[in-house]
Amino acid sequence: MNSNYAEMSRSELKAYVLEHRDDLEAIRALFHHPDVAGKWTKMPPLVDENGQPIEENIRFAEEVFRRRMEEDEQKKHDRNP
Repeated sequence: MNSNYAEMSRSELKAYVLEHRDDLEAIRALFHHPDVAGKWTKMPPLVDENGQPIEENIRFAEEVFRRRMEEDEQKKHDRNP
């Protein structure tokens, strides 16, 4: 089935993908859906080509994870005041 994935909400598309797990076009559409695509943060490498830690990148990743956890906690709190 070739649906118009662009017109589906994220939750509709997710439900469709769960029912049609072999529909690669739908899976791609889900991962590129505007509600999902903007949530990804591209992480720099944490180690160099010799396996040595890149401290600046590690601090960046820690900050991104810390912010994401705080946002998740705030959302939980907002749902269950």
